[in-house]
Order: sequence, then C-alpha cells, then structure tokens
Amino acid sequence: MTIAEARGDRVSRHTRYWLAAGLAVIVVQALVEHFMGRIWICECGYVKLWEGVVNGSGNSQHLADWYTPSHIIHGFIFYGLTHLFMRNRTLAARLFVALLLEAGWEIAENTPMVIDRYRAATIAFDYTGDSIINSVMDTVFMALGFLFAARMPVAVTMAVAIVFELFTGWMIRDNLTLNVLMLVWPLDAVKAWQGGI
Repeated sequence: MTIAEARGDRVSRHTRYWLAAGLAVIVVQALVEHFMGRIWICECGYVKLWEGVVNGSGNSQHLADWYTPSHIIHGFIFYGLTHLFMRNRTLAARLFVALLLEAGWEIAENTPMVIDRYRAATIAFDYTGDSIINSVMDTVFMALGFLFAARMPVAVTMAVAIVFELFTGWMIRDNLTLNVLMLVWPLDAVKAWQGGI
C-alpha cells in the first residue's frame, strides 16, 4: 500500500466517522422530540411529499413545505460559518457541527415557549409545532443546502438564497428573513401585510 492509498483510507475512515456521528445527531433529535411529546407523522395518518397549504393543519407535518427553502438556506449559512471558523477541519466535521446546530434549533423550535412565540408574534396563529418526520426532514434539507454550498461558487449560492427568499416571500408572504424578524422584533405593519390586511 502506498502512502497516498494509506492517507486516502484514513480520510475515508475519518469521513465515515463524522457521517455516522451526524446520523446519530438526527436520530437523537428524533428521539428527543418523541420524548417531548411530538407526533411522528401528521395526525391525518399519512405522509405527503409536499404540503402547499401554509395555514392548513398539514403545514410543518409532511416531508416538505413552503418553509423547506428556509432550511436549505440554513445549510448555506452554516457552511459559510464553518468555512470561516473551522477552515482547518474536514467538510464532514463541519457538516457534523451544522447538523448539531440545526438539530438544536429544531428541538428548541418545538418547545412550548417557541411555539407560543410563533403564535403570538407571527401569522402562524394555529401553529402547533412540527411532526418528527417534518423536523428530521428540515435537518436533512439543511444538510443538502450545506453540501450544495460546499460545491457551488459563493455567487451561485447567494443567488439561490435570494431567489428562494424572494419567491417564498411573494408566494406566502413569509420567508427566512421575515420569520427571524418577526420572532426577534415583531412589527405590526409586517404582521398586517403577512395576514393580507
């Protein structure tokens, strides 16, 4: 075995280790949410690939919905942050950190305190939290966004993020930017616009 082959084998083992650790994060996320009392799938009893009704009971209950682009953008952001602050680490190790961050957010997002905040400060009056399958898929979509950002030029990633934000803002009057704004610093004018008033 040559030195290059030995180094490649070591890199493969290292990558497999981080990917297994990342998978474990997702499993722990699902289990924590289960013990928090979250339901595994929609109360309707089935799983859809896409839920297009924003204010319906199926929102945040199926595999993907209008908030999926926000989670992909999380991946772009986490890739950028880990690129800045973990430049000396492998891509797999940085993805693991991104998975920890996203899983942590998904768990926090489904606590009564954050659910109540969504209901009070945003147009999500009937929001009851995510199903576990939706929450796990949000984390998977973040990972896909992270990997996309790792492979694409910065300009392409930024263009995709802007298109996602503009498109979802136009289609549902909500997006990642508005979501963060309304959670942190709710504005009555924005809430009225989002409600179509």
